[in-house]
Amino acid sequence: MAKSRIFLRGMSSEQYGLKEFRRAQLSAPRVRNDDFVVDDAKVGHSGDSKDSRTWWRVGPGDDPFLTQNLQVHFVEIPAGKSNHGHGHQNEAIFYILQGKGYEIHDDKKYPWEAGDLAVVHVDSVHRHFNDGDETAKALVFKAKSTWMYFNLIQQGRSGPVEEEAAFGPREDWTKLWTPGLEEKVKVVKPADTIWETTRDGNVRVLCSKDTPQVRVVSVDIYEQEIAPGSRSAKHLHMADEVAYVLSGRGQSVQWEVEAEIAERYYARVANEPTTWDFTTDDTVYVPQNHVHQYVNTGDEPLRLLVAQNRLIKYLGYDSVVYIEDAPEYAGDVASAVTA
Repeated sequence: MAKSRIFLRGMSSEQYGLKEFRRAQLSAPRVRNDDFVVDDAKVGHSGDSKDSRTWWRVGPGDDPFLTQNLQVHFVEIPAGKSNHGHGHQNEAIFYILQGKGYEIHDDKKYPWEAGDLAVVHVDSVHRHFNDGDETAKALVFKAKSTWMYFNLIQQGRSGPVEEEAAFGPREDWTKLWTPGLEEKVKVVKPADTIWETTRDGNVRVLCSKDTPQVRVVSVDIYEQEIAPGSRSAKHLHMADEVAYVLSGRGQSVQWEVEAEIAERYYARVANEPTTWDFTTDDTVYVPQNHVHQYVNTGDEPLRLLVAQNRLIKYLGYDSVVYIEDAPEYAGDVASAVTA
């Protein structure tokens, strides 16, 4: 049988409850490095050229399976090269780890450099170019499976439609978009953000529902810095998350939350946590409905890039329960400084 790429994973059970599925998911290791490649883009991918390289760290094709709420992959483009132009209905959020270059999205140019967040918007025909003198590398977050669940699957490389005579003339696709989307920011630079001392510690938000000027609709991303010997808040939210370790080392401490279904739902937090050690360039997964905390166990600042699927918050789970504040938090009003 020919190998195929898994775009969307199904769930099945002989019983109404899905405890076995969840138990299998929670048994998977939650820290990954480049030894774990979910997908090397050799099957069913239209973006790579003979020069560029793409590989997935987290995705619905995982074995063992973690999540399909987020896909996490890397893109590398050598100096002076580019990948292929292609399009997909889902958006993709690029955090530039190194190098400089530019995007061509729907025939418009968007320059970027290391530290920027570059947004491939919905229904975008896009191509990535490296015009610098070193290899450019980006970390990409997507909620792609969400689009596919809703059957928003019209994607591929640029080219004419099949059976062109069966269709009428071109129409403006963008008339379907929410008014005002095209005026939003597509490249977020560090100077566009602020560092805030929050209940969760030292954080700068790159995109969220509270940054309506940024053209991102499906993913929330923030950067966090934790001083040596310190930690983030101990807190609970329903959305799962993936954290990429930009620098430093530490531990992710996670307490499973079980649902007791009585006359109503009750949350039962595990007495003992699981602890997951990580270092630079690792990804750390926090499953849905887990109390968790990041701890810096090294002697340099720990820098994390954290992503969540924003759409879960629109399903009625937009609260964070703080069990223990980060040590740096000094009061109810966050202190902000320019990044």
